[in-house]
Amino acid sequence: MLKVTNLTLSYGEKTVIKDVTFKVNKGEIFGIVGPNGSGKTTLLKAISGSQEPKQGHIMLNERSLLTYHSKELAKLMAVLPQQSETAFTYSVWDVVALGRYPYQKGWLQGLTKDDHQVIEQALKQTGTEQFRDTPLQSLSGGERQRVLLARALAQEPDVLLLDEPTNHLDISYQMSLLNSLKQWSRDRDLTVIAVLHDLNMASLYCDRVLLLDEGQTIALNEPRNVMKKESLTDVYKTALECGEHPAHPSPLITFVPEAANEETLSPIDLLEIEQDPQWIKITSPNRWKALSSAVLGAGFSWHNTFVNRHVHKDYQCDDVISEFSHYLTEREVSGEDVMGMMTAAMLEDAVILRVNENGLNMLVMVTAGTSNAVDASKAFSHPQMTSKIGTINTWVFMEGKLPESAYVQALMTVTEAKSKAMFDEGIKDEVTQTIATGTSTDSVMIAASQEGEEFPYAGTITSIGKLMAKLVYEATREAIVKNKKRRGI
Repeated sequence: MLKVTNLTLSYGEKTVIKDVTFKVNKGEIFGIVGPNGSGKTTLLKAISGSQEPKQGHIMLNERSLLTYHSKELAKLMAVLPQQSETAFTYSVWDVVALGRYPYQKGWLQGLTKDDHQVIEQALKQTGTEQFRDTPLQSLSGGERQRVLLARALAQEPDVLLLDEPTNHLDISYQMSLLNSLKQWSRDRDLTVIAVLHDLNMASLYCDRVLLLDEGQTIALNEPRNVMKKESLTDVYKTALECGEHPAHPSPLITFVPEAANEETLSPIDLLEIEQDPQWIKITSPNRWKALSSAVLGAGFSWHNTFVNRHVHKDYQCDDVISEFSHYLTEREVSGEDVMGMMTAAMLEDAVILRVNENGLNMLVMVTAGTSNAVDASKAFSHPQMTSKIGTINTWVFMEGKLPESAYVQALMTVTEAKSKAMFDEGIKDEVTQTIATGTSTDSVMIAASQEGEEFPYAGTITSIGKLMAKLVYEATREAIVKNKKRRGI
């Protein structure tokens, strides 16, 4: 469809684009990203035919872009510039009608019935039909942007060039516009080449992305292969993290603010622990990134309050989350930042261990009861059961930075340590009479301060994995022993 080969662009003696090569396929959404001054807009101008190359060439439909007459090119290509034009005194309908100019054969020829249909469709597609009789200058920047997009669509182009198309648009209109572009590219084989400043929008909507820096190609590939932490950090000169979008198979880029350069106490030293027969509550002035199977705040999330609540072993509720939230409200605790678990185990028997050695600082809390003990390998032998309350709840707080993969490794380490404690205490599955690996309703949380040293791994043979396994094993055994004594075993 469009092919750019060894393209070099200059303003006077200053080279802005240096030897850039790429091609864009029909029906593709092709994104161009990079910091300010990287040459994105200049490159788009060259593709539109408004800037002549110093070297290299641009081919459209296997024909040099330089050989097209302006009206001929306008039938194939439409441009939405970065800045909304304000010189028009025309109504919105008149502005959109200008998109039909390439199809008029003479100065006096009026719009045809087909022209009117195309204009109406463009107004509808961009949600601007309610402005049809409104002067363009009276609209907001975002509304003008949508009108100019309608004008571009009225050209019925094969290629649509967009320079920061979401500029001035509210979030809902940004999403609506890009959703529409995605749909048009699929339904009409519309080729879209867009300069985007929002890396996450580029990641979500582009089929491929060209990353520029100082006029040179840094990366060209699918978003997943371009949005890499190392290259983006180098290009944008800022701290960032690249993760996975929670609802779409694309990278999610988050920028990281610089931490204040001041002496602070250990995050674990700042934890405040409140324990009574009704709950164990740990609060922190800082939020911890946690991965948990909790009732409240499950999955990955940030918390500064952690609650392990005692409930009766026969506790039943149709809406556990609402009931738990109401419980917290009654105790004047905001549920927004709470990681909350429940247990039928007696909280007086909780075990809390703290170790700070060799640069590793960790706290573990375990509450345990074994009435629901299950051998996971024989669980299929159990009859179907209704949900019960968590029996062994395990919390791990550690200082340091963990990538998400290390959280998963930590879960494995904790689970293996807990199972070994069950084995050594001879806890059996009452149904199968085999050694239990846990209980049917265990819950676990790994929380890291995300400050200080980075630990890329948390398996059983790593430094933090060894300490974590040791503390969880010891705390679980001690909690089980307390539970045995309480039950007279």
